Amino acid sequence: MCGIVGYVGNDKSVEVLMGGLRRLEYRGYDSAGIAVIDTEGRLDTRKKAGKLQKLADELESNPIANGRTGIGHTRWATHGAPNDTNAHPHLGDGGKLALIHNGIIENFAELKQELIDEDPETVFLSETDSEVAALLVGRAYREAGSLAEALRAVVNRLHGAFTLLVMHEDEPGVVVGARRNSPLVIGLGDGENFLGSDVAAFIEHTHRAMEIGQDQLAIITPDAVTVTDFDGNLVDTTSFEVKWDASAAEKGGWSSFMAKEISEEPEAVAKTLLGRVADGSVHLSELDSIGDDALRSIDRIVIVGAGTANFTGMQAKYAIEKWTRVPVEVELSHEFRYRDPILTPNTLVVSTSQSGETMDTLMAVKYARENGARTLSICNTQGATIPRESDAVVYTHAGPEVAVASTKAFVAQVIALYLFGLHLAVVRGTLSKDEVAEIVTELNALPDKMATVLEQHDSIKQLAGWMADTRSVLFLGRHAGYPVALEGALKLKEIAYIHAEGFAAGELKHGPIALIEPGIPVFVVVPSPRDPNSLHKKVVSNIQEIRARGARILAIAEQGDAAVLPYADVVIPIPLASTLIEPLLAVIPLQIFALELASAKGLDVDQPRNLAKSVTVE
Repeated sequence: MCGIVGYVGNDKSVEVLMGGLRRLEYRGYDSAGIAVIDTEGRLDTRKKAGKLQKLADELESNPIANGRTGIGHTRWATHGAPNDTNAHPHLGDGGKLALIHNGIIENFAELKQELIDEDPETVFLSETDSEVAALLVGRAYREAGSLAEALRAVVNRLHGAFTLLVMHEDEPGVVVGARRNSPLVIGLGDGENFLGSDVAAFIEHTHRAMEIGQDQLAIITPDAVTVTDFDGNLVDTTSFEVKWDASAAEKGGWSSFMAKEISEEPEAVAKTLLGRVADGSVHLSELDSIGDDALRSIDRIVIVGAGTANFTGMQAKYAIEKWTRVPVEVELSHEFRYRDPILTPNTLVVSTSQSGETMDTLMAVKYARENGARTLSICNTQGATIPRESDAVVYTHAGPEVAVASTKAFVAQVIALYLFGLHLAVVRGTLSKDEVAEIVTELNALPDKMATVLEQHDSIKQLAGWMADTRSVLFLGRHAGYPVALEGALKLKEIAYIHAEGFAAGELKHGPIALIEPGIPVFVVVPSPRDPNSLHKKVVSNIQEIRARGARILAIAEQGDAAVLPYADVVIPIPLASTLIEPLLAVIPLQIFALELASAKGLDVDQPRNLAKSVTVE
């Protein structure tokens, strides 16, 4: 989950490292640190517990010299408490080598004991597994005299998931990185090169990037990049152009990244649709790598994801099954491979991950491929690991999402999954051209409808302000509204730290109605009364049941739904839409409500406690 950045180039390392860490802080904000080899060849470090501003303040009062080589780290704590001592970088070889680490080294205890057995006077300054790696690489450097060879000697002995960046006083102008099951990407500059957890680390300086594969090692100097496997063999690499610029990862005057990203949802949907729907038809060229014959042979789809990504799978299940007549299962990625699932060559495993680095999901994809299933990735990040491990990828093109709580990723992932469902329906012949054209027309109209919902931000903000002292909120939905209820509850848990639960409304009488007490707020996602197969009347009955027991009803209902008005304390109207499109409108007020309730409580909505944006450890 940690953010890492490495730089070699001109005499501006501190600025590059701190700028990169600012754009990576969403990956962890328990502590931060940098190490620089200055122009006189001396290695110097600064690190502080707390958010990045603490490190910035330290650098203001205790400056560090610029240089041509540097590494920086922002931490989400795993091994060891979040304090100054456990912050990265960690040192080896008598303080001449600096190392930063993302991930977990599972066999660190045995390796630590090995160091102690070799030299009982070995001093460990921290509680981290990362310091063990630093001391091991330092020892290997004394034997090999080469930073790359030293790192190769160590990584082959490490168990777990890791990205490591190292530099050494004796090799100024060189940073070496290695990755296993953890993100790392190269930035290609002019007379300077970069390493980072993702492209945000260096997007201010270059749009050219290069992928690093599993169990590979990268050596960067100002003028060259070399990529090898862990045994030292040169490997082929793939470069790509980043389609967004640094301004896309800045707040741009918004109060928070979350507020900015909610406002960008219409654009995220439009960009995900762009080039994939035209003249009433859908075609995803990205699926050509799987092929129509293989798609026609699919007899089961399993969608895997975690958190919000899991709810997007639940949302899409309703549409994909309806359109394709293929059974769809939705599973938590961290449970999937441990229950020995039944997979065949006719099973398609679809993974959803905004970052493309979610460790649970990556392991699920690898498991699926190893057991003969085909794999498709829904992802927002170019060059990420999960797309590279999959047979095909559909990128969402939502632009960078910096806030820890996902918002535009939810709607963009659902749209990408819907497009996949429509494409599969066309290939399988389960929808007519007219039926596809009707759905495409509604998808194209969705961004404007979403913009209409966003116009209610101020009234929802006022509602949230009135409810700032609320201690518990329930969410109800049926059919395609059920995943929206779950997502609304998750957002409130993540950033407002209050009890929130989402339920299928039909489950009320099977237990959850016991939670209803006078005054408890209940959001209800009301389906359209215009759909002849809708559950509208049943949901209105649910509203009456909980209102009779004192609940305060906050209904999200389509404009003109008169049946809800007598029973709701507050109605948040959304534009008319079909049953499968309506949830993409209904989720927006719930995102805004969570944002504004947390803000009213004085909480940091972008960096909620104990969380990080990209979960890269199991």
